[in-house]
Amino acid sequence: MQRYFISKEQVTDQTVKIIGEDVHHITKVMRNKPGDEIICNTDDGRAACCKIVEVHETEVQVEIENWLDESAELPVKVTVAQGIPKGDKFEWILQKGTELGAAKFIPFAADRSVAKWNDQKFSKKANRFRKILKEASEQSHRNRIPDLSPVMQLKALIKESESYTVKLFAYEEEAKGEAGNTSAFAFVLSSLSDGDRILLVIGPEGGISEQEANQLKASGFQAIRLGKRILRTETAALYALTGISYHLEELMFKN
Repeated sequence: MQRYFISKEQVTDQTVKIIGEDVHHITKVMRNKPGDEIICNTDDGRAACCKIVEVHETEVQVEIENWLDESAELPVKVTVAQGIPKGDKFEWILQKGTELGAAKFIPFAADRSVAKWNDQKFSKKANRFRKILKEASEQSHRNRIPDLSPVMQLKALIKESESYTVKLFAYEEEAKGEAGNTSAFAFVLSSLSDGDRILLVIGPEGGISEQEANQLKASGFQAIRLGKRILRTETAALYALTGISYHLEELMFKN
């Protein structure tokens, strides 16, 4: 059943007014008609099974049949601070990271970022980024759309980290040599608890610089290695999210 995200303001009693681009998707792409059912997610994470009542050119009215007792969210909140990569890699990370459960994304202006995004350049990209997040959330049946932060410098990122319970950064130098306790991703996973807020910093092409690594460590971040192989920047966050998901949602469930 197709899922759409709505604001609480669109809900009146037991009816929902759907507007904007979702109207085109419902009427032209899905070719839904009155009587068809869809799922509506409110911005506070609730989901309802709804039946289409009226279809108009600029709006679709649906009736709430029942609220669903479901959640597809990770039991922890993972924020990915991604070193700004080249090309359209950030869009790929947003899409796949959303599917894998990330709660927030922060584009990070790293020392080795070739692409440079100032506030003006980011604002031009932000609408497309948010559309990707919304569509990926609908496709993967998320209860919430991940947040998207403006571009942060390292100083601001370290300040942001003060509200997190677990602070990690992937450091390729840890993958090259002997892995000590500081780089054991498995050890980090085993210590996670429901409700933890995790900040994961991923470098751009070329990884985190030594200077950045020293500043992050001094600010309470733990360096981890993501396997013995060196991953591309667009793969690293997905590896970590997959590990977190498997450990907390599959492995712990089996146990």
